[in-house]
Amino acid sequence: MFKDFANVWTIVAEARALTAGKPLGMRIAGERVVFFRDASGKAAALIDRCPHRGVALSLGRVKDGEIECPFHGWRFDGAGRNCHVPWNPDARRETLGAHALPVREVAGLLWLYTGFAPPAEPDVTQTLFEPGVAVCAQSVLWTAHWTRVMENMLDMPHLPFVHRKTIGKDMQKVAGGRMELAWEDRTYGGRISSKVDGVPRPGALEYRFPNVMELFIDPPGKRLRLMVACIPEDENATRLLLLTVRNFARSPLLNPVFRLLNRRIANEDRAIVESSLPSHVPPPGEEVSVRTDAPTLVFRRLYRMKLLGGAAEPPAASRVADAPTA
Repeated sequence: MFKDFANVWTIVAEARALTAGKPLGMRIAGERVVFFRDASGKAAALIDRCPHRGVALSLGRVKDGEIECPFHGWRFDGAGRNCHVPWNPDARRETLGAHALPVREVAGLLWLYTGFAPPAEPDVTQTLFEPGVAVCAQSVLWTAHWTRVMENMLDMPHLPFVHRKTIGKDMQKVAGGRMELAWEDRTYGGRISSKVDGVPRPGALEYRFPNVMELFIDPPGKRLRLMVACIPEDENATRLLLLTVRNFARSPLLNPVFRLLNRRIANEDRAIVESSLPSHVPPPGEEVSVRTDAPTLVFRRLYRMKLLGGAAEPPAASRVADAPTA
């Protein structure tokens, strides 16, 4: 399960997208996942496949905090336990559960662990916890493998060429110089800063493994961050959750303006990234690289070391996942 994207925490949506009494189906790294709120209002996630006949549970309904299969009415709680099998009062329900997945709500976002026994909690940027910040979000779908999308988000040299009138406009003045990029390892991933002809450039990028980029814009005395979570749906589809975080112009009435800016920047990249061949980042040596590709080559190495070839195995003895309380 979750081939090449297993055993990691990933943002999947804004927490408010998951409403009580209604299932929310998604596709994450080739797997169908259904989210719902249990009887206490806590978020839950199951592999979106009834163990009985393989039907999508997301097509069913949530009843008293349990998700009901639309085919035969089997019901499951947030831990995957089978709570009801119609017409079969003597069924051994303890052997008829669904596969549950760990899920958390942190900083207004819904997080999923693409496995069954997380060693730690999600590592969330402190930007989202800063007092007085406003956050607005939107989601867009690209026809591209998530690795191509992610490395694009970490690529500084393309800014003055692809984003000529937005975030790369200022860099056009120095586009003929010598760029130096520095990658600093962090426990969560890395930080990328730049110099041109020896002069530090304003702003920086942070990469949070496996699939989040945070761009530091920060006008004088203010906070302005653009964040992107590159959420793989399948081999050729990536859903981007675009977040704008700021501590000024905080009125919700201004959210459409910031969404428009973020969407415009993303759209400038879209056709270029979607045109990449092969669709996913290739093995070393199949593309040529230069000095200023160093940060994206670090990402590729991390992907090969930690994700490529991996998969999550469901618990053998039980269909109930080890999902510790948040």
